Amino acid sequence: MSEEKKGTHKGLTEARKRANKKYNDKFVEVKVRMIPERRTIVQEHAASMNESTTAFINRAIDETMARDQKNKKSDSI
Repeated sequence: MSEEKKGTHKGLTEARKRANKKYNDKFVEVKVRMIPERRTIVQEHAASMNESTTAFINRAIDETMARDQKNKKSDSI
């Protein structure tokens, strides 16, 4: 039988809710559709790089945009 957690805390405090909202308000969400198997591959790759899935996706975007800009400059020469 599992032991019940003792204490009086019953969820997030109002201060924590405000802090979470303030933090989350700094961001927007972008939805990306993929099949579940691909999501698993992306998540596993991110974990293998010791980063979150969000951090990996942002890094992939940053690196691709930098490469695209570099290629765009070399094409115009």
